[in-house]
Amino acid sequence: MTATLLSGNEAIARGAWQAGARIGVGYPGTPSTETLEAFRKLPDARAEWAPNEKVALEVAAGVSMGGARSLVTMKHVGLNVAADPLFTLAYTGVRGGLVILVADDPGMHSSQNEQDSHNYALAAGVPMLEPSDSTEALEMTQASFELSERFDVPVLVRSSTRVSHAKSLVESAEGMAPPAPEPYKSDAAKWVMVPANAKQRRLVWDERLTRLAEWVESTELNRIESRSAAVGIVTSGVCYEHVREALPEASVLKLGVSFPLPAQLLRRFADSVESVYVVEEGGDYLSRTLRSLGIEIQPSTLPRAGELTPGAIARAFGAEDPPLRECEEGLPPRPPLMCPGCPHRPVFSALRKVRAVVTGDIGCYTLGALPPLSAMDSCVCMGASIGMAHGMELAGGPGGRPVVGVIGDSTFAHSGLTGLMNTAYNAGTGTILILDNRITAMTGHQGNPVNGLTLGGETTVELDLAKLCEALSIRRVREVDPHDLAATEAAIREETDADELSVIVFKAPCALLVKDEKTPVGVDEELCTACGVCIRLGCPAIAKSDSGKAFIDTSVCVGCGQCVQVCRYDAIVPSGPACDIGGGL
Repeated sequence: MTATLLSGNEAIARGAWQAGARIGVGYPGTPSTETLEAFRKLPDARAEWAPNEKVALEVAAGVSMGGARSLVTMKHVGLNVAADPLFTLAYTGVRGGLVILVADDPGMHSSQNEQDSHNYALAAGVPMLEPSDSTEALEMTQASFELSERFDVPVLVRSSTRVSHAKSLVESAEGMAPPAPEPYKSDAAKWVMVPANAKQRRLVWDERLTRLAEWVESTELNRIESRSAAVGIVTSGVCYEHVREALPEASVLKLGVSFPLPAQLLRRFADSVESVYVVEEGGDYLSRTLRSLGIEIQPSTLPRAGELTPGAIARAFGAEDPPLRECEEGLPPRPPLMCPGCPHRPVFSALRKVRAVVTGDIGCYTLGALPPLSAMDSCVCMGASIGMAHGMELAGGPGGRPVVGVIGDSTFAHSGLTGLMNTAYNAGTGTILILDNRITAMTGHQGNPVNGLTLGGETTVELDLAKLCEALSIRRVREVDPHDLAATEAAIREETDADELSVIVFKAPCALLVKDEKTPVGVDEELCTACGVCIRLGCPAIAKSDSGKAFIDTSVCVGCGQCVQVCRYDAIVPSGPACDIGGGL
């Protein structure tokens, strides 16, 4: 065995591979994305990005039905999308081991909500294992495949942002050969969930939960760490690491299996200490369960929202804060911005000019809601922009202002198609903008069905968005280069004036894909009048000098030409390779 520095995501990928899984499927979503990217690099492993999490889990269900082991990855909101097959797979059970990584995001570092995925394990009646570091991530993922096949059930592995992204030394071994499945035999009673069969599988589901409740009392994945009897803390996941740092003298019941919970072990732990506390983040699942068992929990002042930290835990218990490196005071805020040369920027500048009510979606373009663009009115979930735009029209519209739905290429493939089909089917109006930047950019440049690039980097079929929209019998469909500011604004004005449903596909690659292909530009200070029009584009490469005139940081400028088009005084000109911060000529 060798010790390797691995993130939690990398360790989960390794654990699945060591367990004999050779197929991984998922949809990119922070903080889970790197798992499949690491998995595909392992020998003989095949990894695929699916259009969405529901499809990913359905593919894995087929793998399992075929007798092989598979790993499915997603973030917490992705489990919402995959819930439909999950609940029924809890009835059918598995053939080959089926393990689902769900990565929660307490504190919403890159998500539209906080969710506690424990509740899905409870509702679906499937086991959930919860590592607290990279070593446990590998070991628990590996154990999950055995558990899945032993109890004939999909298994959830819950990670969180800190577990997924923190790195630690992990001892890894050679992977076992994939188990050879027995010859396939049809089994309609197990796999065909018509009501008559589902009623029988419900009985299997109940009996399985009884066996899992017995197993969880003795598994070594849960453990009591006895220290001071004054305070006992029940916790799981990364919160265990925080508790050990903040309260080193406290006794701890560390739950490696967070569903089902070990009722007898919990009561035994509660009887061994004077006061019981629960430390959890993202919800109150553990607290509710302990109370339902009749265990008295002491109140605490732990924050109810956001991530927990060792300092927050220490303060809640009146202990001294663990030593931390302090941030320097007076640092300026750094709000997220679209990259220099982003093709989405001109679209939102034009939407602001036409005073559109913009129903938005999930992706880099969500930043269009922030100053200085401030041109997005909603962002709810993947694919919601199109349905919400139709709903706004049904409500009578926003007082004469045009309604525009904005969605990205990967998000459209994920869950936008059905919304557009619905609007067309119900004779809806309005304008839909599909921002095709040729990549799934926000999660780290993954391929998708629109750009025709697989997870392994192979070129495959490429979805033609314009033709697809035309196939839905939408008559007004056009493609526009968003870097052409005049054409972008003209297209938006024309389509929002139309009295029927229209689609504009704005097609231009993400700036990070082409950042070295063009010549940066700079400001001719003699011609600049300090009008500020270029600065209002919101490009991070453009700022105002002490004299009030514009300057361009040529070290980050990608030469997209957007600022050149808005300057009425020809003051922005090619500057050659990056030379100095300022870009003045």
